[in-house]
Amino acid sequence: HVGAGSGSMALWDMAGSTMVTSQYVRLTPDQQSKQGALWNRVPCYLLDWELHVQFKVHGHGKKNLHGDGLALWYTMDRMQLGSVFGNKENFRGLGIFLDTYYNEGKKHERVFPYISVMVNNGSLRYEHEKDGSSTEVAGCAAALRNVNHDTFLSVRYSAQRLTIKVDVDDKGEWRDCVDVPGVRLPTGYYFGASSATGDLSDNHDIVSMKVYELSVEHTLEEMQFDWSSVEPSAEFPHHARTSGLSDEPSYRNEPLSGIKVFLLVFFGLIGIVICAVVAVIVLQKRQEQSRKRFY
Repeated sequence: HVGAGSGSMALWDMAGSTMVTSQYVRLTPDQQSKQGALWNRVPCYLLDWELHVQFKVHGHGKKNLHGDGLALWYTMDRMQLGSVFGNKENFRGLGIFLDTYYNEGKKHERVFPYISVMVNNGSLRYEHEKDGSSTEVAGCAAALRNVNHDTFLSVRYSAQRLTIKVDVDDKGEWRDCVDVPGVRLPTGYYFGASSATGDLSDNHDIVSMKVYELSVEHTLEEMQFDWSSVEPSAEFPHHARTSGLSDEPSYRNEPLSGIKVFLLVFFGLIGIVICAVVAVIVLQKRQEQSRKRFY
């Protein structure tokens, strides 16, 4: 795929406020109530692919007075402006949201800017008031706004596994963001990017967007399967690997399995036995000391 912003726009369509320059494609300017989108015209029939995006989010707004962010898409429909970062709400496919403004106030557990993943079969609604937390598959925090260096994001999809990495620290190396197994995406969808501003605004620029085919061996059955008929889905929403939020393990709020319950009971009994033995030893020593007083 030809990279957007590389000088050739023959394979790309624009919508809304999108503006092309020699250096970048600006989805929205730093102005209120703007929507813009950039979509590739060629559907992707690769089974294994990797998307590299160089982008820039910047503006005059101070802390917490900027928004709303941009989104990267791999979806069935294209060129339909809407309420989800400038794209239609009931999309089918993959949405990756680079959200720069939090809507839940101080109760929010996330650190913004925040990158989140959503897989939709057209039946789910992105809840703006919750910043999409109810439909999020995984996500990570990333300080990607108003920095004086290039910012990059990579999306890899291979063997039904979605991996996202970022390079936003000017270190020239990828940092893990999310790693999600059990993601099913059909072939034949379109890559795109969109953005929107409301009462708050920012410049949202795409410097380049390039898709690479990954060399992966497949079985004959996999090669003959009609991947275009797959229903977009994610097997383990809310339990995938999430980076940049906390060092706490992801199973902290999960229900205990039978093995975990057994281990808790087992070690609890051992603890009780040890306490009992220590108590008996202490009691015997005290009795010996009391006898010595009578000699």
